[in-house]
Amino acid sequence: MKYNDLIVGSGLFGAVYAREALDSGRTVAVLEKRDHIGGNVYTKKVSDIDVHVYGAHIFHTSDREVWEYVNRFAEFNNYINSPVAIYGDELYNLPFNMNTFSRMWGIRTPAEAKAKIAEQIKDLDIKNPKNLEEQALSLVGRDVYEKLIKGYTQKQWGRPCTELPAFIIKRLPLRFIYDNNYFSDRYQGIPVDGYTAMVEKLLKGADVYTGQDFFDFRKKNALSDGTQIEYDRLIFTGPIDKYFDYCYGPLEYRSVRFETEELPVDNFQGNAVVNYTSADVPYTRIIEHKHFNFGKQPVTIISREYSSEWKPGAEPYYPVNDQKNNALYQKYAGRAKEEEKKGVYFGGRLGGYKYYNMDQVIAEALSLSGQIL
Repeated sequence: MKYNDLIVGSGLFGAVYAREALDSGRTVAVLEKRDHIGGNVYTKKVSDIDVHVYGAHIFHTSDREVWEYVNRFAEFNNYINSPVAIYGDELYNLPFNMNTFSRMWGIRTPAEAKAKIAEQIKDLDIKNPKNLEEQALSLVGRDVYEKLIKGYTQKQWGRPCTELPAFIIKRLPLRFIYDNNYFSDRYQGIPVDGYTAMVEKLLKGADVYTGQDFFDFRKKNALSDGTQIEYDRLIFTGPIDKYFDYCYGPLEYRSVRFETEELPVDNFQGNAVVNYTSADVPYTRIIEHKHFNFGKQPVTIISREYSSEWKPGAEPYYPVNDQKNNALYQKYAGRAKEEEKKGVYFGGRLGGYKYYNMDQVIAEALSLSGQIL
């Protein structure tokens, strides 16, 4: 079999590039190591509920071009992400807004909230935050940091906040209005038929081979059943360090483990996303999937999320973009640039070793396709 483009990975980057390549008249094959398409946005119908198998994915963007693009392949509902946080027996609205401050301090006005934060940070004398803890304290004060940031962040990253870079939390949503909408983007929602259906439409016309590990394939340019495949161009969305056989050493990632169960109740927690911010609760949050699509089913499905250090064999989810790893990535990026001369291009969260939101992944894929198609 001969194709113009071989795409490794059927997540959003690979699927969007595939669509653009197909629409330009090219032949496309997609290799996917899992037994399904969609990468981490994969949704699966269970008891008539769309389950976000690899964690919650809420589409949001201010990029009108990207919004109009995804609406070609899916109808989006009007879901607004308004998570809540539980600390001990206390419950708070997220993101940090006047509802949060009112609950925490018993105040009502923005002036009172600002005064409370100013009072808590005046003696800290933090002018140039050197780490995440100092950055958070300088933004929201001690109470919010101790209850809603410290424990959750340390669970999520597996490191003390004093060892995490400040930039992770620089864009912390902080509002002095009564508004629980987590994202400030103009467009937001979730596909009413799930993300998998959207990815199916993006990949329509491509030959998709699931259950195929690229690194096994690379040894002989053949699928697991022996079918030979040739191609002119390779689009790689897997881990960039693995592509180069870890020649400079492995990059670090965080992984996530999910405990998913169906419960014989129609409503478990009253919200799609509930964060558990105390360090003594082992999971970071509980997702109740039906609420993403305003479900009325008689049962519900929840997923507890446990963050962990990535190890070989686990799924890499979040690049650890600290100074050490970013410097290591730059070495791989140099090799990747050389590979372009051979018709090999890297993209997506793992290929670019960068935490992308979904709209950013789509924009990157459209940018690459615009450059090389």
